[in-house]
Amino acid sequence: MSEPIFRPARRDDIRAIVDMLADDTLGQAREDVSEPLNPAYLDAFDAIEANPNELLAVAEVDGTVVGCLQLTFLPGLARKGLWRGQIEGVRVASSMRGSGLGRKMMVWALEECRKRKCGLVQLTSDKSRTDAHRFYENLGFELSHVGMKIMLE
Repeated sequence: MSEPIFRPARRDDIRAIVDMLADDTLGQAREDVSEPLNPAYLDAFDAIEANPNELLAVAEVDGTVVGCLQLTFLPGLARKGLWRGQIEGVRVASSMRGSGLGRKMMVWALEECRKRKCGLVQLTSDKSRTDAHRFYENLGFELSHVGMKIMLE
């Protein structure tokens, strides 16, 4: 395997990203992999790309998108005006799982947060993703808060 290249996602990466988001039990129920691509994905991409505090990134190996994640840079008054990095939508293509790509992606993401002067990085992971929890804990993340959500649609 060649070394991965990490870069901002492009519009022509959206299909690969959606396919990775849908490639597990939870994602199959949440994502729409139909053709043509659901326009909501294109609208979301445009909003992300237009926001300087958002970065949708992909990992590319030998010209193929094999990983993705989204970084959000959050300003706040708490903790003396500390900026936070929020990591979401972390996925590795099934063909690359177990290769170390996920770790490389997360190390890259943490460095991007450092470059943006974030003082902490946070993420959420579905309660059922116990393997992901171990992965994040091995990277140094701590289970420190209880997250809650409410669906509005």
